[in-house]
Amino acid sequence: MPFLLRVSLPDVPGSLGRVATAIGQAGGDIEAIEIVEKSGGGEAVDDVLLEMAPGAMPDSIVSACNALDGVEVLWISRYAAGGNLFLDLEVVEELTAHPAEALDRVLDLLPVTFRVDWAARVKPDGTVRRATDAAPSEVAWMALERPSRLPDDDVTLLCGAPLGKDSVVLGRRGGPEFLDSELARLGHLLGLARSISRA
Repeated sequence: MPFLLRVSLPDVPGSLGRVATAIGQAGGDIEAIEIVEKSGGGEAVDDVLLEMAPGAMPDSIVSACNALDGVEVLWISRYAAGGNLFLDLEVVEELTAHPAEALDRVLDLLPVTFRVDWAARVKPDGTVRRATDAAPSEVAWMALERPSRLPDDDVTLLCGAPLGKDSVVLGRRGGPEFLDSELARLGHLLGLARSISRA
């Protein structure tokens, strides 16, 4: 079963190599890595998609990474999308290939692009215009001027962004927290989807 690990590490040469070595020694096989955020303070946040060797436990990966200077595991969980890390550029390519369907297609691609459980587009009257399979049947509409973290419950973290008069809401069960870079990316992708749909 694939796991997705989100790790904070020093943004210096060799840091990612040390993390990769620690993961390998603890029984993890790295399938893909994506840089999620780089801070001005010399830190980076990366998502690492990995498979576990038979008998290896996720706790061993966490312990091995946390033992490294300046490295902190922010989150680890099973990752149902398998080997898929869908990058923003791939989303744009998909949208430009089918411009008439861009607004629907972007919503379908958001879960795998942002590693969330579901996405929903909600009209101002509260009607869900479109949602991915795991989305709840009711999603509250909120007037949003920009991408934002939304109030969540004890289980699911939420963020949202405007799409015209509608709002797009993403739900991520259990974590990790939505980073500022993810909110910015969400706003850019939705803006591109609107532009492409009008072309």
